[in-house]
Amino acid sequence: MSEAADAHSAQVRDEFAYQADSFARSPTMSLAETLDVLVDLVPEDAGARWIEVACGPGLIARAMAPRVGSVVGLDLTPAMIEKARADVAAARVENVSFELGDATAIDLPDDSLDGAITRFSLHHIPGPVRVLEEMRRVVRPGGYVVVADHVTDDDGAAAAWHEEIERLRDPSHWACLTPARIAELAGRVGLEPDAEEVVPFAIDYGEWLNRGSGSLVSEDLIERLLGEAPATVESFLLSGAGDERRLNLRNSLHRWRVP
Repeated sequence: MSEAADAHSAQVRDEFAYQADSFARSPTMSLAETLDVLVDLVPEDAGARWIEVACGPGLIARAMAPRVGSVVGLDLTPAMIEKARADVAAARVENVSFELGDATAIDLPDDSLDGAITRFSLHHIPGPVRVLEEMRRVVRPGGYVVVADHVTDDDGAAAAWHEEIERLRDPSHWACLTPARIAELAGRVGLEPDAEEVVPFAIDYGEWLNRGSGSLVSEDLIERLLGEAPATVESFLLSGAGDERRLNLRNSLHRWRVP
């Protein structure tokens, strides 16, 4: 790993150690538009072995557990793995386990799983194609790779404005992709399209803002930038007023087959 990539990985660990409890409790993570629609892309197969990469507190792994034989969750942040293990034990889900690990260097053999899934991770990772390469590598031919991430706009000015706000709020943020870019990267690593959908969703602005460590010092600047939105913005829109403000986002969902 390069020095720059290693420094960013440390930043991700620090940020998600900070967010471990608030992320797990966040209503955003359990919305039908962010959770149910993703789990529905996992085929029911009582014998299937899956991995959730960049699993955080393991919400996806637990939600898909009734559909598959087993799930292992992998995450870079020790605090997230500790939270995931505690929550899965409390829920008495027996076919899910969690391990420390890097989504860009999965410590499993080639063709060893039936499926791989990740949510809201690609925008934290420099060179997200590395994640797709690894997910494809560990999944057997005929298996599935499933990805969901909130996305940005095709318009350059809108995307740049969006990134400024995301990075101020969460220092571990790298770059949101567009749905077309995600599909392009998947094609580059040889994945075959099987299902694709973009689902709008809305979240509480205050909860989103306060979950990120950057808001402690950047709230005023974030507020200023939100008032300067380019007219072309479609993927990151603020609505409402006062305590009722909502962020309107887009969740890009993809399922591919491994040839």
